[in-house]
Amino acid sequence: MQNIRFFAAASVAASLLLSACSNEPEVVDTNPDPMKDELAKAAPVELPPAIKEAKSYRCKDNSLVHVTYLTDNVTAMVRDKQEEPPVATLKAPAPGQPFVSEGFSLTVTGNSITYNSPDAGTQSCKA
Repeated sequence: MQNIRFFAAASVAASLLLSACSNEPEVVDTNPDPMKDELAKAAPVELPPAIKEAKSYRCKDNSLVHVTYLTDNVTAMVRDKQEEPPVATLKAPAPGQPFVSEGFSLTVTGNSITYNSPDAGTQSCKA
């Protein structure tokens, strides 16, 4: 019986001690961000478009053209060799229109393209 009273008193005392504590921890910022205000005022960041599709085309002169289309539907990257960096990044004024860049153009019609480059001139190519 004495043990029951002791445990009851101990649990009441523990409850009183815990009720005095705040549930919200105190957060102290010891390393404030010096650019916090500038970042709050900055415009939202727009991610670059992802790769939608990559196709290889065989041209009439037996050369290959590798084209990577991006998800914005107005950007295409052209490579002469598959593992090399793009020779050109072409932009279309609107989706469905020809992709163009200085000296380059690319018109897509189904599985065929018409590709114009300063090195090779205008070529018809098929996927």
